[in-house]
Amino acid sequence: MAEYIESLQKLAEKFARLEGVGRKSAMKMAFSVLDMSVEEAGEFAAAILDAKEKIHLCPICQNITDKDVCPICADLNRDKTTVCVVSDPKVVISMEKVREYKGVYHVLHGVISPMNGVTPDKLKIKELLERIGDGEIEEVIVATNPTVEGEATAMYLARLLKPLGLKVTRLAYGVPMGSDLEYADEITLFRAIEGRTDV
Repeated sequence: MAEYIESLQKLAEKFARLEGVGRKSAMKMAFSVLDMSVEEAGEFAAAILDAKEKIHLCPICQNITDKDVCPICADLNRDKTTVCVVSDPKVVISMEKVREYKGVYHVLHGVISPMNGVTPDKLKIKELLERIGDGEIEEVIVATNPTVEGEATAMYLARLLKPLGLKVTRLAYGVPMGSDLEYADEITLFRAIEGRTDV
């Protein structure tokens, strides 16, 4: 019956566009919105718009922030000589939970994937090279997922950065190939950071 209610169907379709949300989950979410009061639904919609308006990319590391510069880049106690390159802002959150990494980050916003039309120029690699040009960075830790695309991105970055005299390392993974870093537990990530190797 739900399929015949156009506005409900439209709402479910919007939820289904979210990453990792299937048709059934999207319909459950749509019904959850229906269960909200008009005031709660208004607050929900306002929170979405507020996030879209206020959150932008940090001009230094390309992570998401609602400040001029993200808190990690603004932190004077962070080791600015070590940059951990990740594919996604969600990985930064996972890495920070470990509370052992004291360097800074650079977010690529994807990985090289020619099959999906993602070429190096579509990633935030130019911004990384600009940071390296400042001369403060000594080591780049490539922390892309252990997938074919993640490995290809790591190799591409290593070939690009090693001639610049930088130490380029790769995380030592305690997680299986094909998995996502954002779902790894703190101990696994800590071991991966501690056991990183030269690329």
